[in-house]
Amino acid sequence: MTDQDSLVEYGARRVIITITAIFCALLEIVDTTIVNVALNEMRGNLGATLNEVGWVITAYAIANVIIVPMTSWLSQQFGRRNYFAASIIIFTVFSFLCGNATNIWELVFFRFMQGLGGGALLVTSQTIITESYPPEKRGMAQAIYGLGVIIGPTLGPPLGGYIVDHFSWPYIFYINIPIGVIATLLTLQYVRSPKYGEKKSSKEIDWWGIIFLAMAVGSLQYVLERGQEDDWFASGAIIMLTITAILGFYFFIWRELTYKNPIVELRVLKNNNLRVGTILSFILGFGLYGSTFIIPLYTQSSLGWTAQQSGMLMIPAALTTAVMMPIIGRLLQKGVPQQYLVAGGMFLFFIFSFWGYRVLTPDTDKDAFFWMLIVRGIGMGMLFIPITTLSLSTLKGQQIGQGAAFTGMMRQLGGSFGIALITTLMSRRTVMHRNDLMTNLDPTDPAVQQRIQGLQQSFIAKGMTPENALSAGYKMLDLSVTKQASVLSYMDIFLWLGVLFLICIPFVLMVKGNKKNKVDISEAMH
Repeated sequence: MTDQDSLVEYGARRVIITITAIFCALLEIVDTTIVNVALNEMRGNLGATLNEVGWVITAYAIANVIIVPMTSWLSQQFGRRNYFAASIIIFTVFSFLCGNATNIWELVFFRFMQGLGGGALLVTSQTIITESYPPEKRGMAQAIYGLGVIIGPTLGPPLGGYIVDHFSWPYIFYINIPIGVIATLLTLQYVRSPKYGEKKSSKEIDWWGIIFLAMAVGSLQYVLERGQEDDWFASGAIIMLTITAILGFYFFIWRELTYKNPIVELRVLKNNNLRVGTILSFILGFGLYGSTFIIPLYTQSSLGWTAQQSGMLMIPAALTTAVMMPIIGRLLQKGVPQQYLVAGGMFLFFIFSFWGYRVLTPDTDKDAFFWMLIVRGIGMGMLFIPITTLSLSTLKGQQIGQGAAFTGMMRQLGGSFGIALITTLMSRRTVMHRNDLMTNLDPTDPAVQQRIQGLQQSFIAKGMTPENALSAGYKMLDLSVTKQASVLSYMDIFLWLGVLFLICIPFVLMVKGNKKNKVDISEAMH
C-alpha cells in the first residue's frame, strides 16, 4: 500500500473531511466577492474615499495570489494538516479583526492578512478532498470540490447584499467565525498529512524566491486592480510597479530554475498538458470572474436593482452548475475525452455571451436573463473539472501539488486580468459611444425638439418655471444618452468575451488527452 493510498478515507470520516474542505474553499471564495456589495457602507462608516475603499478588495487579492503558488511547499514544510489548520485560524482571527477595524487602513491590513490565510484554503482543500477518495472516484471528488469554486463567487453578492440590508457590514466578516472554529476542530481531528521527505532547514529555504515572487505577483496584481482608476501609465506608481513586476518575474524564474530547493518547481511546466491547462485555467478565471463582475454591475448601475436582487439573479445559474458537476465527473470516469468537454463548455460560454449581447437594453426585463444564465451555468460546469483533470492527468506524485498551485494561481490572475480589462474597456467604450450618440443628436431635428418640449412640459406640470423645466429636460436627455452609451459598452464586452472563448476552441481540440483514455486523477493534488 503506497502512502497515497493510506490517505484514502471511507464512510462517515470521508464525508466529514469532504464537508470541512468544501466549507473552507467556500469561505475563501465567498470572501472574495461578498465585500463588493458592502463597499458603500464601509466608505460611509470609516470615512474613506472610493479609491481607498477599493483597497479592501485589492489587498485580499494580492495576498491570495502571493500565497497560492507557495502552498505545496508550505504543506511539505509544516505538514499539510498543521498548515491547513493554521491557515483556517489566521483566516478566522483576521475576519474578526476586519469586523472590528476602526479606520480604512486597519481594515486593509487585516484583509491582506486574511488573504494570506485564505489563499491556502483553496488549493489545500482541493488536495485533501482528492486524496480522501480512491483513484476511480477522483473525477467525482473534483466535481464536489468544483461546486465550491464555481458557486462561491456567485454566492458572495446575494449573501453580502442580504447581510448589509438587514444587519451591518462587519457581519459579512463575523459570519466566517463559527464556520472557521468548527472547520479548525474538524481538521485537527480528521485530516491526515502524507509523509513528506526531510524538512528544509532555514538555511536551505528559498528566501530570495519568496521575495521575488511576492514582488512580482504583488506588483502585477496592484497594476491590474488599480490601473484604470489611476489612468494606467499616466501614473508614476503604475509605471514603477509594472517595471517591478517584470523584473520580479525575471529574477524569480532565474532563481527557481537555478536553486537546489526552489519554492515553486517551475520545471513541472515542461509537461505539455499542464502548460495547456494553465493557460485554460487563466481563460476560465477570465470568464468566471469577468461575467460574475459584469452582470451585477450592469443590473445595479443601468437597471437600478439592489445588491440583493442582482445577487439572486445569479443563483439559478449556480444551481445549474451544481447539477452539472457530478454529471461531468461521471462522463470523465466513463472515458469521454476532457478536450471535447472543454470545447463544448467554451462554445456554450460563447452562446451565453452572444445572448447577453443581444438582450441588453437600458430596461431589460428580469426574465430575459434566466435562460441565458442557465446556459452559462452548464458551460461553467463543463469547463472546471475537465480543465483541472487535463492539467494534472500526466503528472505524478509531488508534481501534482505543484501543478494544482499553478492552475489555482492562473485562475486567480485570469480573474484579475478579466476585471481590469473589462473596467478599462467599459470606461473607454462608454466615452466613445457617448460621443457618437451626441454627434447624432441634432438640436434642429424636429424629433429632438419635440422630445425636449415634451420633457419641458412634464417638468412644468410638476411646478417648475419654464426656464428650469427646459434645463431639467436637457439634463434628462443627457442622462438618457449616457445610459444608452454605457449599455452599448456592456454589449461590446459581452461580444468580445464570447469571441475570446470561441477562438480558443480549435486550440483545445488540438491538445492530446491522457493516453489511457479513462481519466485517473490519481495522486491528484498533493
